[in-house]
Amino acid sequence: MKSLWFRLSQLSVAIICLTIALPAFGHEGHEHEPYTDAKAAQATPVPDRVILTWIGDPAVSQAVTWRTDVSVTASKAQIAVAEDGPLFAAKAVDVPATTQHLQTDIGECHCHTVEFTDLQPKTKYVYRVGDGGHWSEWFHFSTASAQPEPFSFVYFGDAQNDLKSMWSRVFREAYSDAPKARFIVHAGDLINSANRDIEWGEWFYAAGWVNGMVPSIPSPGNHEYAKDPADENKRTISNNWRPQFALPQHGPAGLEESVYWIDYQGVRIVSLNSNERHEEQAAWLAGVLSHNPNNWTVLTYHHPMYSGAKDRDNAHLRQLWQPVIDKYGVDLVLQGHDHTYARSGQVLGDNVPTGVNYFGENGGAVYVVSVSGPKMYDNGKLPVMKRVAEDTQLYQIIHVDRNTIRYEARTAKGDLYDAFRLVKQPSGKNELIEEVPDRPENLRAPVTGVAEEK
Repeated sequence: MKSLWFRLSQLSVAIICLTIALPAFGHEGHEHEPYTDAKAAQATPVPDRVILTWIGDPAVSQAVTWRTDVSVTASKAQIAVAEDGPLFAAKAVDVPATTQHLQTDIGECHCHTVEFTDLQPKTKYVYRVGDGGHWSEWFHFSTASAQPEPFSFVYFGDAQNDLKSMWSRVFREAYSDAPKARFIVHAGDLINSANRDIEWGEWFYAAGWVNGMVPSIPSPGNHEYAKDPADENKRTISNNWRPQFALPQHGPAGLEESVYWIDYQGVRIVSLNSNERHEEQAAWLAGVLSHNPNNWTVLTYHHPMYSGAKDRDNAHLRQLWQPVIDKYGVDLVLQGHDHTYARSGQVLGDNVPTGVNYFGENGGAVYVVSVSGPKMYDNGKLPVMKRVAEDTQLYQIIHVDRNTIRYEARTAKGDLYDAFRLVKQPSGKNELIEEVPDRPENLRAPVTGVAEEK
């Protein structure tokens, strides 16, 4: 009997081994299907790509958007005031979502949006999103104060390439340095190919659950634009932009949710769209800034007024937008596009030819170009720039107080690379106080010994 059981056990082991080995011998119809990036990026009934933005006043409202597959046709969010324990769940109220169909290059999905309104200022809330059967986790967010109060925010230049592998560490380092940041500014080129949904999936992956806790303020870059299938001479904003970002709709007609402003605790943040209709935006910006009750004004858009990269310039933007910036005393301008770092002193008027910087009765904005992703260009080293860098991924943490803005640029490792303060004077102008760390600039070694081609 023992011999029979032994033989049976050997036979069982042999059958199992043969079953495991069969795919390796190329049995038709039994090969494992490759797990492609496109398959990984497909939507499911479970909510993903959850992201906070604003449509209205951050003190009393909050918008949230998420994605599911098309089987989910009726979705909602639940919200309650956050508590120390789990009993808040019984008090959560339902808020129905609006749903938009999105056809992408790898399939279709539904994008769902809720705006929470009639909230209390300076209050922490807890929320989740889903369809009643499939839910996200519970997230927190905090409403803004209705009055000017100190806060911090994070600013990223272009992410664009290698989002999962190379940009994620920069985003996470920024969050580790500023976990209480109240929002994140993205100055365009979030991804590389406007309508490639795999890239949008990597962008959301890199930020992960933080997008569901810390609101974003995105501006479109040129890589958020693609050729219009109906008109090859026209470029249009990404099909993903409006379904996945719920943003203010008070911009010029046709530019809603890419041109907008938000007031946050004493700062007016204005997002412009540097890809199109510049003259129209100049008139709109003048109107927005002429009725601005805030102590500080921050502009963000993609193409730099003063380029950081070599042999690049946007003189047309300076001619149209800088007179408005100068007239209404914009304090800080946050830009991208040039895949290098360049930060000016205070600039008033077109200073590309002269490199003159100002302080005192004249004032002037500080202009920053930065890059957070791995794609890098040569730096042009314009005379107006006080600090530049090449081959350096950076993130910026900006601290705002009643009369002071404190700016820090940090490398992908978290090391301080650049810093300054703007101190608001009784005249309304700013004093710029340089706080650059004692370290050399990150610059490429000059190319030498290259024979000239005949």
